[in-house]
Amino acid sequence: MSTPLIFIDGDQGTTGLQIHQRLRHRTDLQLLRLDPRFRKDPHHRAEAINACDLAILCLPDDAAREAVASIHNPSVRVIDASSAHRTQAGWTYGFAEMGSAQAQAIRTATRVSNPGCYPTGAIGLLRPLLQAGLLPVDYPISINAVSGYSGKGRAGVDEYEGENATQAPPFQVYGLGLAHKHVPEIAQHSGLLHRPVFVPAYGAFRQGIVLTIPLQLHLLKASAQQLHQCLADHYAGQRHVSVMPLADSKALALLDPQVLNGTDDLRLMVFEHGQHVLLAAVFDNLGKGAAGAAVQNLNLMINQTP
Repeated sequence: MSTPLIFIDGDQGTTGLQIHQRLRHRTDLQLLRLDPRFRKDPHHRAEAINACDLAILCLPDDAAREAVASIHNPSVRVIDASSAHRTQAGWTYGFAEMGSAQAQAIRTATRVSNPGCYPTGAIGLLRPLLQAGLLPVDYPISINAVSGYSGKGRAGVDEYEGENATQAPPFQVYGLGLAHKHVPEIAQHSGLLHRPVFVPAYGAFRQGIVLTIPLQLHLLKASAQQLHQCLADHYAGQRHVSVMPLADSKALALLDPQVLNGTDDLRLMVFEHGQHVLLAAVFDNLGKGAAGAAVQNLNLMINQTP
């Protein structure tokens, strides 16, 4: 079998740079790179994408759609790291641990949409519980999440590390219109009947995410132990997703969004007190939330260890 040729379209952005750094020394694949003069030239980019075996798109949504529309070579496979195709028919959702058949679906797909960073944590927590019937599909879900500023892309990095960094706020809640682009993705792939309320924020740290979902047990027909066991059973044996034992969660006094930085891991937790349960996820928004997931999907698609 020939060595697959990989083209990263947008390898100068936050996610694209991370993916390139992960792949540049690998000997089981080749990287196709454009001359810097032609990175924004539609003709040269179209030539490159049609010459590769697999393209990884690290582009704004509209540019990702244009890149896909430029493909005329039927053998080209695509991983799209934008949000352009995450809820679109014909695209395989690139969350390998989402279900028992998902990794194989990714392995054989021609079009894979990489999950968003926040949806990775939200879907990772919600989907197993909804599928098991422990959480009603019409439950009024609220999601709160704080990401490092790199989640905003190059603009966020410039805001906090550039020449005006002293003016950057230590904490900022955004998405106040309650119409964040991740909401349809979370609802569709978790299996919710209604759109959740999603409140995202950025903190004055470079990377890492803490995402939490509060639940009222009196609205459920399940205990905290049952919720935890469902998650533990679903992710048993997974390399990149773990569920913290209840006793360990109980001993925690705080959640550090940066604790898994530099890894491709997603850690899920269940906290309880009385009739209240808090589901929580911690992971690196540049790892499992972006570049790590893209490389995991790439490895599946070229039949390497994910």
